[in-house]
Amino acid sequence: MSAKQIITPALRAAVHVRSSKLNSEVAKSAAAYLSSAPSGGKHVLPDLPYDYAALEPCISAETMEIHHSKHHNTYVTNLNATLEKLDAAVSSGDVSGIISLQSALKFNGGGHVNHTLFWENLTSKGNSEFPTTGPLKEAMDARFGDLEGMKKEVSAMTVAVQGSGWGWLGFDKKTGRIEAATCANQDPLQATTGLVPLLGIDVWEHAYYVDYRNVRPNYVSAIWDVINWKTVEERLVSAKA
Repeated sequence: MSAKQIITPALRAAVHVRSSKLNSEVAKSAAAYLSSAPSGGKHVLPDLPYDYAALEPCISAETMEIHHSKHHNTYVTNLNATLEKLDAAVSSGDVSGIISLQSALKFNGGGHVNHTLFWENLTSKGNSEFPTTGPLKEAMDARFGDLEGMKKEVSAMTVAVQGSGWGWLGFDKKTGRIEAATCANQDPLQATTGLVPLLGIDVWEHAYYVDYRNVRPNYVSAIWDVINWKTVEERLVSAKA
């Protein structure tokens, strides 16, 4: 599927759906999903900025390879397939078809977005250093007292996620503060809560079962040793701009 095949229907959708039977929210969603495809026409699995073994012993190379090349890749594949179906539904004015694709778009689109953020906020243990000064430390101290206070609150919420989901540290543009949150399944943080994602912890079992079996608390405790705080701070600065 070329970029033309994706983008042209998206532009057509923006015109067509306004006068169709779609409500405005579904119309906007369809056009946004179609126009979100990258210039090549399809979403792709991002390369990791480190080797699969770089996060050991916190996360094994086996877990990383399965998680990235199998699970994340499946979300990307299914997202592209669903966008093709959405393209066809919009082109034919199939209102029911457009609506029926919303859950698949949310799940697979969320899975792609969440995992892309997840890989970026990890780094080798030797490079995981929390800043002693600067905007991240100031925001952390203001909301949680200190780094350890944040870890305790985010960890408790993340471990308590029922079934599969994510634990998050996000920025609230309304209050100017960072906040802890959780989302079920692959629901993306910003679309679900309005918080801009700064740091995410995947607690689907495929993220940790090889290394920790079903002992989620041990995985959540270990992952703090491989957080890329530089990336977290860059996201905070960008969110506040």
